Amino acid sequence: MPPEKSAYALARYSRSPDSIRDSLEWVRRHDSRKFLESFYFQYGHASIADLGHAVLCFEGISELAATEIEEEPLWDGQAKSSRYQDFSRSGFVTPPELDAEGAAAYRAAGEALLEAYGKVKQLAFERLSERLPRPGDMKPDAYQRNLAARAFDVARYLLFWGVPTNVGQVASIRTMEKQIRRLKASEYAELRELGEEIAQACAADPDCVWDPAAAAEPLAPTLASHADPDEHAARSRRDLKLWAAQNLPAATGAPAERVDLLRPDCVPADIAATLLYPVTDRPFRELYEIARAWSERQRAEVFDVALASRTRRDEILAGFRGGLYCYDMAIDVGAYRDLHRHRRCQKFRQEYSGALGYDTPALVVEAGAGSIYEPAMRRALDVMRSLPAPAAHYLLPFGARSRFLFKMDFAEAEYISKLRSGVKGHFSYREIAWEMKRKMEETEPELGRLMEATPPWIEDPLRR
Repeated sequence: MPPEKSAYALARYSRSPDSIRDSLEWVRRHDSRKFLESFYFQYGHASIADLGHAVLCFEGISELAATEIEEEPLWDGQAKSSRYQDFSRSGFVTPPELDAEGAAAYRAAGEALLEAYGKVKQLAFERLSERLPRPGDMKPDAYQRNLAARAFDVARYLLFWGVPTNVGQVASIRTMEKQIRRLKASEYAELRELGEEIAQACAADPDCVWDPAAAAEPLAPTLASHADPDEHAARSRRDLKLWAAQNLPAATGAPAERVDLLRPDCVPADIAATLLYPVTDRPFRELYEIARAWSERQRAEVFDVALASRTRRDEILAGFRGGLYCYDMAIDVGAYRDLHRHRRCQKFRQEYSGALGYDTPALVVEAGAGSIYEPAMRRALDVMRSLPAPAAHYLLPFGARSRFLFKMDFAEAEYISKLRSGVKGHFSYREIAWEMKRKMEETEPELGRLMEATPPWIEDPLRR
């Protein structure tokens, strides 16, 4: 059934004595649009839209756009993996905001990154072949695939937010409405266009159908007509950025830890720091200590600024949500791209700037690829800084460091640390997952000992 009709049938099923078969027959004879207009959009029975799901696929979008699409907490999907596919000839998405001169500089730097990516991948593969001979019980094809995956793990540091990818998602039409509204208000033109395209797809007949002989119906036409841009989130961000510039004391300039764990004991200070985190370049711990020292009136000012543009239809900002533990991470973008997919936590990022430098995998040096890797990374960051934001963000390499905040409960921290530290994982997020466990042992010894994590020095390179 089309998602809106499914939602109508299940909602009616919960509100009448009829069987589900009778409810389905009722929906066949009645207009689901009128029902949703009244109960979902006018009366605010939002949970009704959780009862209908749709599958959408995004093809040829940028990695930056893919990560923003996946931002929804109640979301299921898959994206193209950088471990199993060669991106050296993939081309890349050029942000539409760039003028001719900026686009030319962007394309030249992007082509240099992909050229270096191909060379580093080959050198890494050759070095791994020398270091790791094929075991007698491993088939040659499997051996080649495993080595290639590890070589891609190294080369992916030279990929950047502009490389293309595909994403398939399954989401409720309620989540899709939030997604459309959020994307339509994005700072990135590509995402604003995607928000419009999702709405158009909801109003149109399905593009891919299982049974071509069956009558096609639009997926979610009522949803498409109501999904206006989420101006509150965008306005709140602008207002908070201005407030922070005018009111925060001078930054301490303390060097960033790769992984820092904080368990706040003052909830209002935690929320104020979280609201300010994405609009500054400061560590979360610094913001929290500032907010903790403020009076109630000063923290209330932050809350009022954040909520000034909220309307009846707007949910409270994510900054008011959270978890018991706050992991502030200054990590490479590629690792964030993987960790970002954990949805049982609240995630916040600071603006991409390239100001925190970049990481260099040990195998780059070991394989003699440093003279290829380093110039390509430096050039990309130099060109990025010369381009106007936010279009410049598309050139940020996966190896560049940026700052991200993950707020979660202990169960999620334990899950991420155990899953992501395994020997099959990418070495970058393996190290981060191990640091998450180590920081928990320092902060909460009673709980930290319960976290099972594999130390990064335990390796099995021929296992995927």
